[in-house]
Amino acid sequence: MIKKNSIQPDYETKNETKAGNYFVSNYPPFSFWNESDISCVSSLLKSPSPGKAPLGIYYHVPFCRKRCHFCYFKVYTDKNSKDLRKYINSTLQELETYSNSNYIKGRKPKFVYFGGGTPSYLSAQQLTELTDKMKDILSWDEAEEVTFECEPGTLSEKKLEVIKNFGVTRLSLGVENFSDHILEINGRAHRSKEVFKAYDFARGLGFDNINVDLISGMLDETDENWLDCIEKVIELSPDCVTIYQMEVPFNTGIFKSMKEEGRLTAPVADWPTKRKWVNQAFERLENVGYKVTSAYTAVKNPENTKFVYRDRLWAGADMIGLGVSSFGHLGGIHYQNLTNIDHYCSSIESKTAPVRRALLTTDEERFIRELILQLKLGRVNKLYFENKFGISITDRFSSIFNLWESRGDLIQDGDSFILSRSALLQVDSLLHSFFLTKHQEATRFV
Repeated sequence: MIKKNSIQPDYETKNETKAGNYFVSNYPPFSFWNESDISCVSSLLKSPSPGKAPLGIYYHVPFCRKRCHFCYFKVYTDKNSKDLRKYINSTLQELETYSNSNYIKGRKPKFVYFGGGTPSYLSAQQLTELTDKMKDILSWDEAEEVTFECEPGTLSEKKLEVIKNFGVTRLSLGVENFSDHILEINGRAHRSKEVFKAYDFARGLGFDNINVDLISGMLDETDENWLDCIEKVIELSPDCVTIYQMEVPFNTGIFKSMKEEGRLTAPVADWPTKRKWVNQAFERLENVGYKVTSAYTAVKNPENTKFVYRDRLWAGADMIGLGVSSFGHLGGIHYQNLTNIDHYCSSIESKTAPVRRALLTTDEERFIRELILQLKLGRVNKLYFENKFGISITDRFSSIFNLWESRGDLIQDGDSFILSRSALLQVDSLLHSFFLTKHQEATRFV
């Protein structure tokens, strides 16, 4: 049963920023994931033969120096070294359980992603011990990419050297903004000088795929500040720039303040302003040689700078999700781990699967999932879907494609369909058109 919230999420995103998630990160919606399908995960792992899809690992580090006011991830700011050690040991036991299963045994990950929270919160020694043991359990020697998210203020040259030595190929810096005032008022732990220091260390150590994250529409953001952020990014010259538009999910500090003040509109920039700012950034980056490769990314050299985690996952790869609240995807089954760190560790200790909810998807749902996720790249190829799923996207969704073409949001180029820049900037609010009816209705509420 879907419970209606008194405040509806803002999926149309026409004007003011309202509370709720509009970013589409998966399909079907999380509200359909359930306890009944948890058994499907264990049944799959016991299957007589290993899976054939490319395999990846997502490792969740739920620790931070501070919790940002806009953060909606599972993070902890009050854990000591003993807590960290217990958590790391639990995740390694979880990985070992997966590696010994029939479905995973003998397979090697094509990508590894350390997300958070703050992966760089861990010490150099903890990171070395963790990754050495992970590799012993499931070898990384076929990994095409190892991504590591960092909070700039947690990085030293020594720690970055350790990160590079255990195999990280894509370093992602959570910069968000270059104004110390805006960083402070939004609850960020780092300051701008730490960004430049960490970046210089990383370049000096030979990292050749550095991503910088920005957020358009943070608390107190202005036109002047945003333009300054763009120029500072260009000054850094990272290999990839990722820009998110600020949203205010229900479990954030900003929403808590909204409730206390009785506000329905979030105290951040409206959607037209945020899209304007992202477009300004994309245009400026294009002027200095970058190419826009998705609704959120601009890349300096697309031929050499890849994002394997995203591209593999959006094309149906398997992914083991390790750690508290982590999301995984195996054999067409979505799952999420327990969302309390003590419950998660206790489950591992008792040798019980730490899965909180799951969903066994249908062939049609897997087709729609890949279509909507790949539309976020700004281009889809109809032959890909015909060859993989035996479905013509133009026949299946003719009314949507015709409508988008009539208003200039979509252009056909041979076997590909390309989104206009305007459509790309608001793609997450457009994707619900492709959802099955039951999922469209459900996503109106959280």
